[in-house]
Amino acid sequence: MSKIGTKSVEVEDGVQVSVANGLVSVQGPKGNLTVAIPLHISVKQDGSTLMIERSHESKKVRSLHGLIRSLVSNAVIGVTKPWEKHLEVVGTGYRVKMKGRDLVFEVGYSHPVEFAEVEGVTYTVDGSKVTVSGIDKQLVGEVAHKIKIIRKPDPYKGKGVRYEGEVIHLKPGKKAKTA
Repeated sequence: MSKIGTKSVEVEDGVQVSVANGLVSVQGPKGNLTVAIPLHISVKQDGSTLMIERSHESKKVRSLHGLIRSLVSNAVIGVTKPWEKHLEVVGTGYRVKMKGRDLVFEVGYSHPVEFAEVEGVTYTVDGSKVTVSGIDKQLVGEVAHKIKIIRKPDPYKGKGVRYEGEVIHLKPGKKAKTA
């Protein structure tokens, strides 16, 4: 039995959920999201709770059971309280600023790197910290990762773009190896 798939999803006040034709549509104060439901998985609504059930016990259906429950839960949470990822720019001379709705990074290249706005995601900049937020958890994580790979953290000095609180294990370098 899937431990995650058997848990019910609680729907908060102000959120409307409709299940039809293999789609779960979630509407809330922050926006609308839709989750596609594969074959052999069903979603049943009972008042303010949603139950995700599977029709048989094949390995593929069992693996999808918990996944679909998590996707529906993330959609229900996202339309009331947006998901956020926090990044920080670390390094001497490294900076980030807003240019309209786009981000501009100066991270040691010969030119500034512009990161265009993605629909459904908003950015805020506070000094050297960037907050990526939106209602779709998957999209927020994907955009945060694309921002991070503009300049991955250097393994020797730790300079670059990283998630807030991420620990970078620094390599010792040539001098430490010969000593």
